[in-house]
Amino acid sequence: MKKLITYLISTLLVALPILSGSAWAADQEKDQDRLQNSGMVLKEILDIPDDIPQDLLDKADCVVVFPSVLKAAFIVGGSYGRGAMSCRQGQDFRGAWGAPSMMALEGGSFGFQIGGQATDFVLLVMNERGARGILASKVKLGADASVAAGPVGRDASAETDATLRAEILSYSRARGAFIGVSLDGSTIRPDDGANRQIYGQDLPARQIVLSGSVAIPAGARELISTLDSRTPRHKS
Repeated sequence: MKKLITYLISTLLVALPILSGSAWAADQEKDQDRLQNSGMVLKEILDIPDDIPQDLLDKADCVVVFPSVLKAAFIVGGSYGRGAMSCRQGQDFRGAWGAPSMMALEGGSFGFQIGGQATDFVLLVMNERGARGILASKVKLGADASVAAGPVGRDASAETDATLRAEILSYSRARGAFIGVSLDGSTIRPDDGANRQIYGQDLPARQIVLSGSVAIPAGARELISTLDSRTPRHKS
């Protein structure tokens, strides 16, 4: 009996590192896929004829993309999504687009999603206060940071009270329809675990996005190249 127990313990000790390594690799692949999907979604949305107004895109300090998630990720009365956030580098958010931080979107009740439908979200962070708040910790939209449904259409007027006041403008795409949508009550935060998987070390979201010292990972190339081509310079 003792020999059997010893054998089982030895087998377990050998198997645990292997299983742990396999789980880590699987998580890393999922996060890489999310990063790549974020770039694909942003490019597709910005290629829509009546999409996010160019003047708003040019004024944004940061862009956050949450690509479609599995239906199982949507729970009754709420949501959960993962994506990526890139900002213009530098203390004044006027530099080139930086390496992305992985992000998590949680909470809120999106009644328009029938049957747990997967939906893409794009958020424009319009000022420094909103950007620094999101990069630092969990932010509740509508409370810690003001949020409004973004106007749609290349000729849409951005000079409305909502867009002038809001720190974040939010959009969604589901079943081909692209609209501005309110995310009041949801929270957004850096996904530190996913950042660790992507960058191989513990790095604060702020350092990843703003320092200019973190290399852009391969999975983020489409995301950053799309931002570079569509809005290369900040316009106040």
